[in-house]
Amino acid sequence: MNDTPQDDNDPPLPGHLKLLRNLVTVLTVVMIGGVITIVALLVIRMSGALAPALVFPDSFPMPEGVAITGYSQTGTAAILVSDDDHIRVFDLATGELTHEIDLAD
Repeated sequence: MNDTPQDDNDPPLPGHLKLLRNLVTVLTVVMIGGVITIVALLVIRMSGALAPALVFPDSFPMPEGVAITGYSQTGTAAILVSDDDHIRVFDLATGELTHEIDLAD
């Protein structure tokens, strides 16, 4: 029985094959590092505090016959633009009208 490893009988690799083997090894390590980084970023991003839920504009009281043409929301307020040339700012916590701006002026 021969106890010598098989690799001892193999001839050494040529220089360009050693370079290619090293490049493939480095590329594999970089790809694994990239996948780990992307997974870590996704986990960090998804486990963070969830963004506040959007409040739909239909839940705010508007005058009869007035349609909403634009809507935006900040952390504490909802801004509604209506077809009667008014901007109305509502408090998200209470739903009350806090400001009303007439654009026709």
